[in-house]
Amino acid sequence: MQRMQLSYKYINLIITIVLFFALFAVGSVLYNGFFSTQVLLNMLIDNAFLIITAIGMTFVLIIGGIDISVGSVIALVCMLSAYLLEMQHLSAMIVIPGMLLMGFLFGVAQGSFIHFFNIQPFIVTLAGMFLARGLCYVISIDTIMITDPFYQFIATYRIPLPFDNFISISVVIAFALVLAALYLINYTKFGRAIYAIGGNAQSAMLMGLPVGRTKVLVYGLNGFCSALAGIVFSFYMLSGYGLHAMGLEMDAIASAVIGGTPLTGGVGFVTGTLFGVLIQGVIQTLIMFQGTLSSWWTKIAVAFLLCLFIVLQRIVVSRKERTKSIS
Repeated sequence: MQRMQLSYKYINLIITIVLFFALFAVGSVLYNGFFSTQVLLNMLIDNAFLIITAIGMTFVLIIGGIDISVGSVIALVCMLSAYLLEMQHLSAMIVIPGMLLMGFLFGVAQGSFIHFFNIQPFIVTLAGMFLARGLCYVISIDTIMITDPFYQFIATYRIPLPFDNFISISVVIAFALVLAALYLINYTKFGRAIYAIGGNAQSAMLMGLPVGRTKVLVYGLNGFCSALAGIVFSFYMLSGYGLHAMGLEMDAIASAVIGGTPLTGGVGFVTGTLFGVLIQGVIQTLIMFQGTLSSWWTKIAVAFLLCLFIVLQRIVVSRKERTKSIS
């Protein structure tokens, strides 16, 4: 019985990983040059900021919450970084830590409103989304290009790998966060508390777990990840603009759900989220190699996969409940 419950728990994760390799295999068969290490590495380079965003979103979804402000926070970080670097001529060594602190405090503020005032996460983060996006246009309604030498260096530097392959520094940052998140969620009391709260917050409270503090810290962590994603996105775009990262919160949620994290909370996989992002990346690459399809087909494909995985999660939950009732 325990083995069956474990199989139910990991079925979405397994399907996500199999689907990624299946899509990559299809591309390798259909298009010359698709089957190469650099194509895979390019997916990571182009989606490093989404990996970071989706990791933070995974933590929020596991506790049964949601945060739709992350795209706006990324835009605010890009815009404020560009303003401070170009208009105020501050050093990148001051701007980057300041943006990370701002993101963390923004998340803590949202988590505090959710917990202490018992407001729905969607409402609080919707307000956060409008606030962050509005602040972008208070700073400037135009694009601010980033010419800071440090940002230019990070944006253009490529880390050489064997067989003439390369990655960007942003990929290293994203994978460092993935490893930190894996350790945090699997090997710490904080991680165990997150799963317990997502499974049943009342039971977690009766067990003596710090439910309120954990929720606030999870939103703070997500704010930190959003700010880090904003910094990586500014490396990628070398500009600040109020329309940056429009809809990115939905891509992050989709990546987590496709990766096996249900919207109901209690279950979630950092590894699955990584493969959820890579599935979006391989779909984008397939469309690029095909050459005649609009990039909007990526959204259509992701929408189909999202519906498929939500239905699959519902089936898994129903079977698990049926198994419990029989036993």
